[in-house]
Amino acid sequence: MQTEEEIIRASRNRRHFSFRLNMFFFVTFLAFSILIVRLAVLQFVEGPELAAREHDNRTRNVLIPPIRGNIYDREGFPIAYSTSTQSLYYTLEPGVKEDQARDMAERLAAEFRQFDPPDQVSLTPDEIFKLMDITGRLTYVYEPRRLKSGLTTKEIAYFSEHRDQFPGIEVVEESIRHYSADTIAVQLVGYMKGFNSLYSERNGLSKYQTIFKNNKTSPPPEQYLDKEKVGYEGLELMYQDELRGKNGVKTYPVDSQSRIVGPVELTVPEKGNNLHLTIDREVQMQTEDAIMEHLAKIRTSSNKREYAPYAKTGYAVAMEVKTGKVVAMASMPDYDTNVWSDGMSQEQYELLQYYEPNGTIREAYPYYEDPKEGRNHPSSLVPLGSTMKPLTILLGLNEKLFTPTTPYTDRGYFSFGREGHETRVNNASNAVNGQLKAAQAIAKSSNAFMAAMVGNNLYLNRKGGLDIWHKYMTDFGLGELTGSGLPNESKGVIEYYNEAKTGSAQSALIYASFGQQGRYTALQLAQYTTMLANKGHKLKPQFVEKITDAQGNVVQQFEPEVLSSVDIPDAYWSVVKSGMSSVSVQGFDGFGYDFIRKTGTSQQDVGKRRKLENAVFIAYAPANDPVLAVAVVVPDGGYGGWGAAPIARKVFDAYDEQIGLTGTPKNKPAHVEETAETAE
Repeated sequence: MQTEEEIIRASRNRRHFSFRLNMFFFVTFLAFSILIVRLAVLQFVEGPELAAREHDNRTRNVLIPPIRGNIYDREGFPIAYSTSTQSLYYTLEPGVKEDQARDMAERLAAEFRQFDPPDQVSLTPDEIFKLMDITGRLTYVYEPRRLKSGLTTKEIAYFSEHRDQFPGIEVVEESIRHYSADTIAVQLVGYMKGFNSLYSERNGLSKYQTIFKNNKTSPPPEQYLDKEKVGYEGLELMYQDELRGKNGVKTYPVDSQSRIVGPVELTVPEKGNNLHLTIDREVQMQTEDAIMEHLAKIRTSSNKREYAPYAKTGYAVAMEVKTGKVVAMASMPDYDTNVWSDGMSQEQYELLQYYEPNGTIREAYPYYEDPKEGRNHPSSLVPLGSTMKPLTILLGLNEKLFTPTTPYTDRGYFSFGREGHETRVNNASNAVNGQLKAAQAIAKSSNAFMAAMVGNNLYLNRKGGLDIWHKYMTDFGLGELTGSGLPNESKGVIEYYNEAKTGSAQSALIYASFGQQGRYTALQLAQYTTMLANKGHKLKPQFVEKITDAQGNVVQQFEPEVLSSVDIPDAYWSVVKSGMSSVSVQGFDGFGYDFIRKTGTSQQDVGKRRKLENAVFIAYAPANDPVLAVAVVVPDGGYGGWGAAPIARKVFDAYDEQIGLTGTPKNKPAHVEETAETAE
């Protein structure tokens, strides 16, 4: 018989066995339940995605870069166009020494000579070595350097077969961007750089950083290639999305070992859209020539009023009064944009730091071999000088500070400040103009009238006079963006608020009244001039007339756009027009139209130089039915009537010849068509 202890032990063992058995069945049930749920998720939730992945694992995509759309002038002349080609690139490998790079350059030069036609000048070893840029001075270390484009079939075969002999060398299919050799509006059009250099965290553009973040998950036709060239600066950047097009895709079926096991499926690239600009090639070229010729003239002139020995840069914008279309935008000197594709020397690169910025919309400086000397010369942003006076008079009239017939005795100066500590504002050449009314004050360019009747009156008789002044400035586009949409456009530099802090609100308003308390761009000045011409409607500056697809169908047509308007009585506009029509100016002898104009000679302290003079000029024509407004800025150019006005005359003449100030071109030459092969 079992003892009591044995019976208890047996009972305990049965209970433990029953518990373990129940746990086993529970765990088994739970495991099968999880497995069933997981199978259901795989079947119904993740099934489609996994099926797609399975398909991806059996295919490989090779992207074919798109052909970029073209950029034409208003008459259809190609300013920028793309062609598809095979190019030889070099990527800098870690640890490469100078002697190794020079040796490769020697061997590459020998191969180029072997393949190049007899009449073609081959690249020299030194030229190839410079393009390799092993120091990374011209190109980011990780960015491939183009050594040669337009490879022949034999060259492609040779370098593909002998890659091991040329470390870092790769044959790449790409779209090559070409720019007109006439260098038409190069800073406006912009240029291109490698996508991989523009999304980098330190130097990248925000547009391309955003694209890079989403690139891998984008559909293959929309993905950017790492070696792809993309818009950088100007219209190339502004219209990057429209110009780019879509990739072609070669899809290869492969087995588990990535061997091709079937026919390729091809989706052809989609060419980008084309831009048709408002820029007129002939007007633009004549504007550029006019600036450079006049700069050369005034630097060596024997006429003391014209002589401007430091005038090295000039900026001009011609804008249609009724549409806002910009027909010419010149920032001079300019350069050949093709250097970004063809390669450049270190010397060229250093010059481009001065010539590449678009001085009509942002700050640009003249080139001086000695940078210390360059600090003594003004940038493209200059005070407006007396070209501000039409707006000053409009403000004074509209704020009821005086009437069109209120007389003022101009003694050649205006004094303000505490007795015994007065500050004197003088007229140019200390001219004593006698009794003046508002229109005559513009015609005589009286600083004294502006200072006394507007600046000082606004300070004494209006609360918040400086804010009132600022509102008029921004209403007329001075001190704010023009609305053009161009990348890197400057608002200008407002100085009157700073003068109010360091001096007084009174001095700020007095100096501002004759154009000395703000520095603005040539495009802002042109937009302001159109407002004087059309009586207060601020037009958006337009650079693109329309966008078409590769077949020529219109994708988008741009219409004139009024950004804002000011409400000023017609009588006040008439006063300003009357005064401007009597301004004395050089260079317009024999001009066949009544025109409205204002000269300006603004002063600046720059570096070690004091009261250097900038030439500024604005005008519109014809007087009674305005069609074209022109603004010209020549930093260090001296008197506006001598240093800038003659340039504007040539711009008006060019427009009249090509387009017509009355709607009919006066002397338009036959248009030279480029071949379809060149344009495409």
